[in-house]
Amino acid sequence: MASRFFDHKKLERNVTLLAIGAFITVAIGGIVEIAPLFYIDSTVEEVEGVRPYTPLELAGRNVYIREGCYTCHSQMVRPFRDEVERYGHYSLAAESMYDHPFQWGSKRTGPDLARVGGRYSDEWHVQHLTDPRSVVPESIMPPYAFLATREIDFEDIDGDLGALSSIGVPYDETMIENAAADFAAQVDIFGDASGLRERYGDVQIRDFDGNPAMLTEMDALIAYLQMLGTLVDFEAAAAQEEAR
Repeated sequence: MASRFFDHKKLERNVTLLAIGAFITVAIGGIVEIAPLFYIDSTVEEVEGVRPYTPLELAGRNVYIREGCYTCHSQMVRPFRDEVERYGHYSLAAESMYDHPFQWGSKRTGPDLARVGGRYSDEWHVQHLTDPRSVVPESIMPPYAFLATREIDFEDIDGDLGALSSIGVPYDETMIENAAADFAAQVDIFGDASGLRERYGDVQIRDFDGNPAMLTEMDALIAYLQMLGTLVDFEAAAAQEEAR
């Protein structure tokens, strides 16, 4: 009876019918997966602690992208035991909710950097970027010593914040107006950083590259690296999950 109702041989021997059937099947599967997304407020659950990048961190991220660091380093710890034991807590979707574009990466010539913040000192990062093999003998990373001598231009950083705010990153008008001042405040340990902390919370404030005479791309890149993976308190989150 089944063979009378539908003759599979006719479908399999006719390229046009087979293509139409495959299209209908894929379309039904796509609608089933995609349609529910239009009826929920957000597909990413917000996590306490996650915030937009400070102007200095954002500039460092721009340097990171410009130099192609994402081609050798991922920023996504998968929920596998070997990765969690090596890199730390697996990545949460909310951690990259303000990333445009995200830096998950597609290969690991070098280690994952999602949890690199606070793992090494600023001095280690300076040395590593200047001469990678001086701290990691087997490294094949090229040197980036020029970052320490290249002064960073941050007068137009407000434009970056404004562009990101237009696509949903919660930079308000105050953040955009004070972007340049907040940029400088994050590396000035003797300045007034109250406004910076009011807008971004508990941020790291110090001279990151060890050269207070110049504000460099090295400062910005290290500020970005030292922030990665530090925004979410995973121990507190784990305790809350156990309490439930």
